[in-house]
Amino acid sequence: MNKPISIITGYHAHIYYTTETKEVAQRLREQIGQKFAVKLGRWHDNFVGPHKASMYLVAFKAPEFNKIVPWLMINRTGLDILVHPETGNDLEDHTENALWLGTKLDLKLDAL
Repeated sequence: MNKPISIITGYHAHIYYTTETKEVAQRLREQIGQKFAVKLGRWHDNFVGPHKASMYLVAFKAPEFNKIVPWLMINRTGLDILVHPETGNDLEDHTENALWLGTKLDLKLDAL
């Protein structure tokens, strides 16, 4: 069964960082906020939800996808990033429907 793309209400990009790369993540965050129509989420130094690494969220609407995702592909400065749609099915969105830039990290799927 084909699903219509109209079920996508927006996208999330989870930008992962470590203590050593937090400054790099900060610079990337500033650039994203200046260049794109996004909502920047809080810093999560402690693991939250299904994420087993420190991260912050970048939320954006569908029209921004073609602008921000290619930019992140070539400007992620070595950071790992999970990009996924918002369809109302958190498990599928974080797994089957996910796009990884960099290394695919393990998620705590029972949290979804």
